[in-house]
Amino acid sequence: MTRSEPSPPADSGTHVIPRQFMTAESPGIGGVIKQRPEDFLVDEIPQYTPSGEGEHIYLTLTKRGLSTMEMVEILARHFGVKRSAIGYAGLKDKHAITRQMVSVHVPGKKIEHFPELRNDRIEIVGADYHANKLRPGHLRGNRFSIRIRSVKPTDVLTADRVLRRLAKVGVPNRVGEQRFGMLENNHLVGRSLVVGDFDAAVRELLGANAAHPEINTEARTLFDEGKYKEAVDLYPRSARTEQRVLYRLSQGASARQAMLSLDEPILRYYFSAFQSAVFNAVLDDRIAQNSLATLAVGDLAIKHDNLAVFAVDDAVAADPTTAERLARFEISPSGPMWGASMMRATGPTAEREERILATFGVTPAQLELFDSKSPFALDGKRRPLRVPVIDPEVEGGVDEHGPYVRCAFELPKGSFATVVLREVMKPAPTATKSGEWEEVG
Repeated sequence: MTRSEPSPPADSGTHVIPRQFMTAESPGIGGVIKQRPEDFLVDEIPQYTPSGEGEHIYLTLTKRGLSTMEMVEILARHFGVKRSAIGYAGLKDKHAITRQMVSVHVPGKKIEHFPELRNDRIEIVGADYHANKLRPGHLRGNRFSIRIRSVKPTDVLTADRVLRRLAKVGVPNRVGEQRFGMLENNHLVGRSLVVGDFDAAVRELLGANAAHPEINTEARTLFDEGKYKEAVDLYPRSARTEQRVLYRLSQGASARQAMLSLDEPILRYYFSAFQSAVFNAVLDDRIAQNSLATLAVGDLAIKHDNLAVFAVDDAVAADPTTAERLARFEISPSGPMWGASMMRATGPTAEREERILATFGVTPAQLELFDSKSPFALDGKRRPLRVPVIDPEVEGGVDEHGPYVRCAFELPKGSFATVVLREVMKPAPTATKSGEWEEVG
């Protein structure tokens, strides 16, 4: 990757907190989530079933209080394979009970060749075989059942009204806070990598963070003082990314060498965070324009069944069936997950999208330069600006932990339940902490 002269971003936000709610006419019920794992249940909806033959063991399991990466490490140790041999369809919430499918590549072996997995946070409930590794996106969606605490049982009426409204008009397909990390700056690391400012990328990853000064304070102070070796030892074992970059720096590597020593999936995660922040900003703009469920000439529409994208010209915009397809959730307007190869809108829509990209200090020309010089492209694509809330259910009740409102619904893959919950709860921005809203995609 070639170093270019970066422009400082005017916008450094994640745009996770909506500027405007889709259901502003309904008051928020407030409350809290994730007080205990049993309050946040996620069931993965598979895209396909295993064939019964192949080198990959497909496990259906339930995990509790574990991040996806922690689960992967436990399974890799148990089966004696590299972490890259473990496949999963989507990242699942740590502060939850989730049922999902994972794959383990064990050529020439069967499940009976391995001892029983004994872990109080993972329960294997089924096993099968398949020829291919399970990869991100190989799922249809997720079904959520979430209890909101510190509310009145009668708040169920408001919650039901909000969910029914979202089922009709759609929920903004905002990318949730998990994508941006504990420091809420993964997108700034990714942005710095894209424009070739590796020094800034390292500072964002390892330096003191004014918004979260309590996280790894001593280690970040030592980094700022240039004491890389001392800083490595102060990070927890789970902070593999920070430790690797610090170790490379302590061995005399440049910022560029240290960052590019990271595995490709990690680097791609930072790139995705950058793309996601820009997408969220475009989403805010569309909501302000009241155009989340409409299509205008120059827009790029996306089909919900296969995510195929097509241009909206005069004929499409004037066709009465376009509005009918929008109402049936067959199609929706799309927003940019920026990359040089991404299909681009035209007219005023293109101007707005490029203007918002520029507020992050990046231009389309820089994206093209990145793709031409980088060993891996940005994989630009279009993402639906809204998604359906499928089969919503709401109930109020009281248990041994007090009153609650339970919201259950299905979302397509890649969408975030916390976006729906924010519409129901409408928390104040200052009351929202990243750890409380860490979410599954």
